[in-house]
Amino acid sequence: MKIGIANDLPLAVEVQRRALALRPDHEVIWIARDGAQAVELCARQMPDLVLMDLIMPVMDGVEATRQIMTGTPCAILLVTASVGANTGRVFDAMGHGAIDAVDTPVLNLNDPQASVAAFLKKIDTIARLIGTRRFIPGPDMFGETWAITRRQRLIAIGASAGGPGALAILLAGLPKDFAAAIVIVQHVDERFAAGMADWLNRDSPLPVRVAQEGDRLTAGTVLLAGTNDHLMLKAKDRIGYTPEPRDYPYRPSIDVFFESVSTVWSGEAVGVLLTGMGRDGAKGLKTLRSKGHYTIAQDQATSAVYGMPKAAATLGAAVDILPIERIAPRLIDMLREKL
Repeated sequence: MKIGIANDLPLAVEVQRRALALRPDHEVIWIARDGAQAVELCARQMPDLVLMDLIMPVMDGVEATRQIMTGTPCAILLVTASVGANTGRVFDAMGHGAIDAVDTPVLNLNDPQASVAAFLKKIDTIARLIGTRRFIPGPDMFGETWAITRRQRLIAIGASAGGPGALAILLAGLPKDFAAAIVIVQHVDERFAAGMADWLNRDSPLPVRVAQEGDRLTAGTVLLAGTNDHLMLKAKDRIGYTPEPRDYPYRPSIDVFFESVSTVWSGEAVGVLLTGMGRDGAKGLKTLRSKGHYTIAQDQATSAVYGMPKAAATLGAAVDILPIERIAPRLIDMLREKL
């Protein structure tokens, strides 16, 4: 991959350069000393991946991520001294389209490969996801009319790059008495899941917490996948985790969860696929639709990364393709009881 590094600390830049040098298929094409320069260099020479620090002079990594994803979108991995100490900024940047976050590696010259393994693993995963082009569906591709009237109701949501921001908008638009259980599978490292639940709780009228093994689905509660294993529906109304399939680059996988809902859930379900890179969730959304469930994909205009929703639209997996601001009102309308 062609990689750009945005970091104002020479030592951090050098460690990242040395780590990337361990992989001959990676090339550092530019180095930016602040966020503003990163935006400029992306426009001049777009990389496959930007390694973006959060705290920089002139323009921080959050604003740089926003501007890059607006003007010249590409994959962004947040690389900062302490992800845990910057949780709020991490999710702000992920809301603008950053894919993931990792602590700045510390190079051990006695065993350089092992000391940067976690850093390189993140980059390897992103490399497997890159390659999706943007796609604009017709405004009237799907026009079916749906209403949900069964008592057991589940909203299954999948998101990746740009997901935190999209999820915050969606959840903020729901009422406190929303009469359905909500489960979210967001591509995020398990170390950040609890922080993301807290971050979403800032504006959500519904309680958001990390899903635990054996949790029962409850109307008005939002459960967030919380490990690098896949979340799935294991019984009629209980969820849990599984390491299989182990070879999926997406962990946790949206497809795994959607497929389990289509197989196990006995009530009515709605599948929602939001912004994200790659194709995870598209096949599962198609399965939900084929089982008679209502499905939504986020539109291109409001997606930070139009990869997963594009794949769903291409497969005909979405009943409706909507801007993020219209998804919550649509869910509310669908859940009204028929007189």
